Amino acid sequence: MRRRHEVPVYRPDIYSPQAILDPYPHYAKLRELGPVVWLPRRKVYALPRYAECKAVLLDDKTFVSGDGVALNPVTNRLSRGTTLNSDGEDHAARRARVANRLTPRALRAMTDVVERQAAEIVDTALERCTVDGVEVAAALPMSVVPDLVGWPEEGREHLLRWGAATFDVLGPLNGQAIQAIPDGLGMMRFAHTVAKRRKVLPGSMGDDLLRAADAGELAHAECPALMIDYLAPSLDTTLSAIASALHLFATHPGQWQLLKDDPGLIPNAVNEVVRFESPLRAFSRKVARDTEIAGTALPAGARALVLYASANRDALKWDDPDTFDIRRNAAHQLGFGHGTHGCAGQGLARLETQAMLRALVARVDRIEPAGPPEWARNNIIHRLGRLPIELIPA
Repeated sequence: MRRRHEVPVYRPDIYSPQAILDPYPHYAKLRELGPVVWLPRRKVYALPRYAECKAVLLDDKTFVSGDGVALNPVTNRLSRGTTLNSDGEDHAARRARVANRLTPRALRAMTDVVERQAAEIVDTALERCTVDGVEVAAALPMSVVPDLVGWPEEGREHLLRWGAATFDVLGPLNGQAIQAIPDGLGMMRFAHTVAKRRKVLPGSMGDDLLRAADAGELAHAECPALMIDYLAPSLDTTLSAIASALHLFATHPGQWQLLKDDPGLIPNAVNEVVRFESPLRAFSRKVARDTEIAGTALPAGARALVLYASANRDALKWDDPDTFDIRRNAAHQLGFGHGTHGCAGQGLARLETQAMLRALVARVDRIEPAGPPEWARNNIIHRLGRLPIELIPA
C-alpha cells in the first residue's frame, strides 16, 4: 500500500485562471499519473479516474460531506447545515423536504408547460437568427426554477450572478473565490429577507418549507439555505448543459443531423453532453477514517477531490472519450454527481434540456457558430459565458 511520499505529485494549479478556462489537458496529465494524485498547492488527494470517483461517491460513510465539500475552511464553516454539507439521516431529512417537488410524477405534471416554454424560447430566438446561446440556454431554467422554488420577481435579475458565486466560493480560497464572496453573501441575505417577510410564491417549495417551519418540523432559520440549496444548482447545471449542447451541435454538424434524423436519441444526447462538458468540475470529501483507495493509504482527516469532469473523460471507462458522440451509451456519466449526494434537481435539468433539444430539432435546420465562444471563469461550474450562434430555420 502506497503512503503519501509514494503518491504521484502534480504541481500545476488546476484552479489557476488558465486551467479553469482549459482544464482538459490538466485532467489528462492527472489520469496519466495514476488513480490517486497529490496536489501540493491544495493539500488534497485528487481522484482523476472514473472508478475511484464513483467508489468515493458511493461510500458516504468514509468520505463525508458534513465537514464541507469546499477546498477552503471558511466556506466549509459557513456552509454547515446545508443539504450539500450534511450526511446520513440529516442529509436524507433535508432532501426529503423538497422531494415531493422532484418526483417523476411531479416532473411529468410539469412536462407540457416546460415543453411549451421551450418552444416559445426557440421561436423567439429564431426571429433574431443570430443570438447568444448562453442567453437562450438561461431562458428556460430562469422561467421554471424560480417559480418552483417560490422566489419572488424582485431579485431575479441577480440570480445567475448570485448562483455562480455560491459555487465559486466552494473552490480553494483563491482570487476567484474571494471576488465571489460579496455576491454569495448577497444571495443569502436576500433569501433571509424573503423568508422573514414571507415573500415566497404561494404553493411553491418555499411556501412548503415555511409552513413546515410554522408546524415546528424545522427551524425557520433553515428555510433560506434550503431554498438556495435547490435554486442555485438547478439554474447553473441546467444552463451549463443547454449552452454546451448548443455549442457542441454547432461545432459537430454531423451529430446535429443524427439528432434531427432520430429525435429518439435526445435523452442519450443529454447524457453525452453532460459527460463531454460536465457542469461540475469537482467537489472534495473529508476522509472520516483511515482507509485506502486504489492501493493508496488515505489518513483520517485528509481531503479527497472528486474530479467529475476528469472521470467523464477517462479512457479506462469510455472508448474514445474525447470524441462527442450522441450514439454512445453515456448513462453512467458522473456530471450530475452520484450516490446520496447526486444532484437532487437532475430530473428537472434533464426535462428542461430535453425540452430545449426537442424544440430546436423541430424548428432549426442548422446551428452554426457566429463567433468565438467564451468560457466563464468559475472554480466549480464549467459553463460558457458567451456563445454567438446562428440558428438556421427548418
